Amino acid sequence: MESPDTYYASLFQLFNSIHLISGEFKEAIISNSEVIPVKKKTILLEAGNRSNRIYFVAKGMARVYYLDKEGKETTTWILVENELLISVFSFFTGQPSFEYIETLEDCILIELQREKVDQLYERFMEFNFIGRKLTEHYYIRNEIQANNLRMLSAKQRYEQLITHHPTLINRVPLGYIASYLGISQETLSRIRK
Repeated sequence: MESPDTYYASLFQLFNSIHLISGEFKEAIISNSEVIPVKKKTILLEAGNRSNRIYFVAKGMARVYYLDKEGKETTTWILVENELLISVFSFFTGQPSFEYIETLEDCILIELQREKVDQLYERFMEFNFIGRKLTEHYYIRNEIQANNLRMLSAKQRYEQLITHHPTLINRVPLGYIASYLGISQETLSRIRK
């Protein structure tokens, strides 16, 4: 594992791209969070548990998924380096999650607990601005995904994925990609041919 400074540099670069951050804020993030290595196929959150952590993916990849009544998995998010990993509903409401969070590769994550997030919001105005902009970004991304599922054909959804996230095809098992696109693995195979 590289120096934690390397991983924090990526997080601070993301924050700085939204709003300039102070040295004091950087120090507060470092002292209130933890850099953790996590093995592939680790469940970070199970349905029924409360999400009280947010993760920054410094290295690796993870997914968010849920199970339907028959136990079939549906992947709703695939997140890679420099993205935030969270069960949005549970984290912000404090209610039990209906989702699972699972790593798809060996990961290095920066973990920040909910109470620390709240304390940092109280202390640093810049973090409030950054948090709002990140929330807007992920809300818009979620809307785009929902609209794509409603309005685009399976082939168009696949083409959107290739255009906007070309590396996922080589990194993510095809079953998860098919689920994320709202199609069967057989349909995905036909489209890819």
